[in-house]
Amino acid sequence: MTKQISTGICYLCQGEFSKATMTKHLQACQRKANDAAIAAGHRPGRQSKKFHLVVEGRYQPMYWMHLEVSTGETLADLDQFLRDSWLECCGHLSAFEIGNQSYSSGAGMAGGWGEDLEDEETMHVRLDKVFSPGLKCRHEYDFGSTTELNVKVLAEEKRETKGEPIQVLARNTPPPILCGVCGKPAVAVCAECSYEEQGWLCAACAKAHECGEDMLLPVVNSPRVGVCGYTG
Repeated sequence: MTKQISTGICYLCQGEFSKATMTKHLQACQRKANDAAIAAGHRPGRQSKKFHLVVEGRYQPMYWMHLEVSTGETLADLDQFLRDSWLECCGHLSAFEIGNQSYSSGAGMAGGWGEDLEDEETMHVRLDKVFSPGLKCRHEYDFGSTTELNVKVLAEEKRETKGEPIQVLARNTPPPILCGVCGKPAVAVCAECSYEEQGWLCAACAKAHECGEDMLLPVVNSPRVGVCGYTG
């Protein structure tokens, strides 16, 4: 079987590149954009420090994003961005695991499932207090049906202060997922059968699926696809 190559779209030039080459492309693309701006007479505005992050599904690495994040943002800000982009379905708790320390959205609360959240740190801490180039950490959303993300800090650089404090530099294109019954492109996944090949279904096969339409979720471009009530 031919190994599928994960690709993504650069949000700076709209070009499509492989996951393996995207970091190098972004470096070149940003330099090219800066040079073009200078050649056009653009005067650089105020600059601020930004982190270049790569986030990917821990067990679904075909889902990934490159982010540019102001160093003054907090873990809570990054958590909210990840929820809005990839994760949010039912208001579940979440946490960053950085080294031996956990930073939880529920810090200081009594855990509803017997977990002790009182000793965990709050997410309201600036990124430049806990992040540095080369750091690798983990993000977890929903401590029941957990979606885990790997976060890596590639670099810290000075960039012109413009736009939103968290911006997508690149994101994966939707990976091709085929219907486990007939081989056509899948558009739905059964929440009960998502770990089985035949749980991924095209529109026609979804109608005949034995678990019924109430168990079907849309196939979306997220590592939380098919989990809990996530619909994108």
